[in-house]
Amino acid sequence: MFRRVAIVGGGAAGATLLSELLERPLPQPLHLDWYTGGGPLGRGVAYGTRSERHLLNVRAASMGMFASRPGGFLEYAQKRDARVAGTDFLPRCWYGDYLEGETASALARAKSNGHDVRVVPYDVDAIVPENDGVTLLQGESTTRVDAAVLALGALTPRPLPGIEDDALASGRYVTLPWQLLADAKPDDQTHNVLVIGLGLTAVDVIVELAAKWPNAQFTAISRHGVLPEVHQTSASLPYEDSDELIETMRDAPDIRTWVHLLREAVEHTDDWRRVVDSLRPHTASLWGLLPQQDRSRFLRHARWAWERSRHRLPPQVARLVAGLEKDGRLKRIRGHVHGVALTGHGLSMTFLPKGESAERTLDADLVVQSVGLETDVRRTQHPLLQQMMTNSHVRSDPFGLGIDANAKGHVLHDGKAWPRLFAIGSLLRGALWESTAMPEIRQQARQLAEQLLAG
Repeated sequence: MFRRVAIVGGGAAGATLLSELLERPLPQPLHLDWYTGGGPLGRGVAYGTRSERHLLNVRAASMGMFASRPGGFLEYAQKRDARVAGTDFLPRCWYGDYLEGETASALARAKSNGHDVRVVPYDVDAIVPENDGVTLLQGESTTRVDAAVLALGALTPRPLPGIEDDALASGRYVTLPWQLLADAKPDDQTHNVLVIGLGLTAVDVIVELAAKWPNAQFTAISRHGVLPEVHQTSASLPYEDSDELIETMRDAPDIRTWVHLLREAVEHTDDWRRVVDSLRPHTASLWGLLPQQDRSRFLRHARWAWERSRHRLPPQVARLVAGLEKDGRLKRIRGHVHGVALTGHGLSMTFLPKGESAERTLDADLVVQSVGLETDVRRTQHPLLQQMMTNSHVRSDPFGLGIDANAKGHVLHDGKAWPRLFAIGSLLRGALWESTAMPEIRQQARQLAEQLLAG
């Protein structure tokens, strides 16, 4: 087993791996260095919100931190409120509290069990992987470990192309929506807010600001102009022909064939969600079967439909958004953003509406960029990843979905796997596709813990 391990990243993925390692009875104590970057342990960006309007989009019964105890979060929530049911979509801030509590318990048990855990509330400046170990540099300290794990989460979003510097400097163009929502105060003034994107985060932005700013008007623009699909109020039964569907897909790893098979399955069931949900345990292995050209075809043509169907809205959030549209406070448009400029009255966005040939403009007091997770390491400003990319210790996934790695989490370089450098979570999207939600992360944490302890 690797006796000394470093985990780089203090969010949910890092906390889950740390807890998995410390949960197991071990013949020898571990030395763990956990570089958290500061902030509450385990929450990260995903669960850092304090607003109860921001809900999980997975039912409570499926959100346990540990693969061995998937109902752990439900038990926690029912102690907090006995009325909670397993089918409920609960506030993400509750889940953040749960992660913090589980992490604190793991750290307390580690000390009593003789493990040496060093929580370092700073970022790592540089990592140098070698075949027999990994060196980490933080400030003036240099640490050598047997193995290291990158658990960095999603990267800081970059402004879209065409956003002028003075628009960014004005503070009216926001690329960090969660910071905006945390800082926003109740305000009765009139606001004209433009949201770029229509995914789950964009919905969170609209719902939160609409509640805090009752006189705000919202316009949301995206390529297709559609909201995410909505979960059923109650949980559905499993898709009865899922085994046959998965086996047929495995036998024909071709995206066109898969689309045909899924459409056929949907036509023969009472709820298409059952078909989509039946793929979830198999998504990573199916993705691994797809040739590169089919992955490219999926990302160009089918990704938006998959994301919309797979990452759905809780019913109560969907009702809030529908109410805003009915009241005329939210308008959705289809188009491509070409640029945003600062004007004397605020910001002006230039865009090309879907199906038209002439550009149009929209004026707004505030523009919020919310176009999904950023995982493209080719253009990131993340200092550690820049260092590792510059020194060829890591490389990008071919499609900019994260870092190049294999399905077991080994980071690749020059086509080979580093034997002692691993990754977990969002940066593995290229290798696993589905790699951002807790049900997937806890499985990764379990499997990676087994690898680390086997050495």
